[in-house]
Amino acid sequence: MLKKFFWLPLMIGLCVCLLVTDKTIAVELDEATRTVPLEASGTTVTLTLEQVKRGKRLFNSSCAQCHAGGITKTNPNIGLDPESLGLATPSRDNIKALIDYMKDPTSYDGSESIAEIHPSIKSADIFPKMRSLSDDDLFVIAGHILLQPKVASEKWGGGKIYY
Repeated sequence: MLKKFFWLPLMIGLCVCLLVTDKTIAVELDEATRTVPLEASGTTVTLTLEQVKRGKRLFNSSCAQCHAGGITKTNPNIGLDPESLGLATPSRDNIKALIDYMKDPTSYDGSESIAEIHPSIKSADIFPKMRSLSDDDLFVIAGHILLQPKVASEKWGGGKIYY
C-alpha cells in the first residue's frame, strides 16, 4: 500500500516538471530570436510562434531524412549552417533564397540544376513529399532553417560531432 502512495506524488511531480519545461522553451524564443533575414538586401521578418512550430514539423517530415541537425548526408562538406548557406552561389542565407532553392535547386556553385536528384517543387513528380507544400510551407521551412543556428548554436550543421 505504501508503494502505491510513493509513486503517485513522484508521477505528479514528473508531469509538472514536463509542463514547466515545455513552457520555458517557448519563452526562450523571443522576438529577437525569431527574427531572420528575409532578403539579401538585409530586410528581416519575425516569425510567429505558430510559424516556428509549423516550420519545425514540416522540416522534420520533408527534409530531416537527409538534413537532420542541419547536415547534408549526401555531402557532409555542405550543411545548412549560416556559413555554408552564405558561401553558396547564389547565397542561400535568407528566406527568399531558400524558397527559390526549394523550388528549383542548383549546385553549390549555381552552375547547374540538381532538381532531378534533390527534392524540390520542380521535381515533385519524383519526390512526392514536395507535392503538397505551398509557398507558405516553404516560407516556414526556410524560417526554421535560419532560426536553428540561434537555437541549436554550433550543433546546427555541426555534423558527426553532435549527431
